[in-house]
Amino acid sequence: MSGSLDRRRFIFLSTLAAAHAAVPRVVTTAAAVPSHWDGYDKAILIDALGGPGGSGDGSLTAAQIADIRSSGLTAVNLTVGALGSGADVFEQTFKTIGAWEREIDAHPDVLMRIKSAADLERAKESRRLGIIYGFQDATPLGDDPGRVELFSRFGVKIIQLTYNRRNLLGDGCLEPANAGLSRLGQQVVERMNELGVLVDLSHCGHRTTLDGIAASKKPVAITHAGCAAIADLPRNKTDEELRRLADKGGVMGIYFMPFLRTKGQPTSADLIRHIEHAVNVAGEDHVGLGTDGGISGIELTPEFIQRHRENVLERRRQGISAPGEEVDVYTFLPDLNTPRRFETLAAMLRERGHSQARIEKILGGNFARLFREVWQTA
Repeated sequence: MSGSLDRRRFIFLSTLAAAHAAVPRVVTTAAAVPSHWDGYDKAILIDALGGPGGSGDGSLTAAQIADIRSSGLTAVNLTVGALGSGADVFEQTFKTIGAWEREIDAHPDVLMRIKSAADLERAKESRRLGIIYGFQDATPLGDDPGRVELFSRFGVKIIQLTYNRRNLLGDGCLEPANAGLSRLGQQVVERMNELGVLVDLSHCGHRTTLDGIAASKKPVAITHAGCAAIADLPRNKTDEELRRLADKGGVMGIYFMPFLRTKGQPTSADLIRHIEHAVNVAGEDHVGLGTDGGISGIELTPEFIQRHRENVLERRRQGISAPGEEVDVYTFLPDLNTPRRFETLAAMLRERGHSQARIEKILGGNFARLFREVWQTA
């Protein structure tokens, strides 16, 4: 490692005064943080939006498999739906599903498909990571609500209605018109309710979020977002949205993303502020976690820094980059940058006086309850 890279890493870590992880090596500062929580091995642990790692077509490495085992996570909502509006979105979605089907078959002792709420218990008992197929944009549905049934038969259990921009179902959070849910969107929500597919409103605009909550006959989710009252950015949700979500029995997962702050690199302290605000507004039965990241820690190498910069610039070019995405702000929390980040967070919450029961709900119990309620069909 060059001297310049050593200095760059030292400055980054010193500025944040936090831990920083590599794969599989973990780099930490001298400042100790709590990491152990007695309830970790027994709790249902759900990342409501994340991934086990791998390339876009799966292909997990030995290090990523080791991190999955180490993490202790019960289940993750894995995005298999292609983003965008091109003619190949439908085909690409099935290619991604096929790739992850092969990956699950290749590692049956580490991964398992989640097809029902009962599978969550089986994943926990067998110490495997349950894979829940989900979409972050409904564009693979096209203009056909009947495709909800098609994708549900291939294991898709969660569909986010819009991404940042407008689609046929409604407006995303970056659309200035804020036009809300379309008639087609209403029809898709109705079909999702009938089939037991969870409605996700994470990237949706304000009106689309409220319309989606109102249109659904079942509780809905915001799988990965933050609180606008803490950081007023388009990707975050207002207190009104949080209350409406809770009134319907839904759950919001707080993400580990740059949008936890309006400026600068966020850390666990920012995450905890959002969690505690959401609990105060919506209640402890309606808050969870959706990291929007992978399980393995991220090493801040020159290659990673360059890829991150290129990704942000490309997203800006496409018009899908949200305010808060910066070339020098990274998509992880440096002091929670290990496969067992949930355990470290739990220990931090315990130190702040949160009860064992509340922590269990936040780490996965609330989403497990939501999945049981929504995935059941008549």
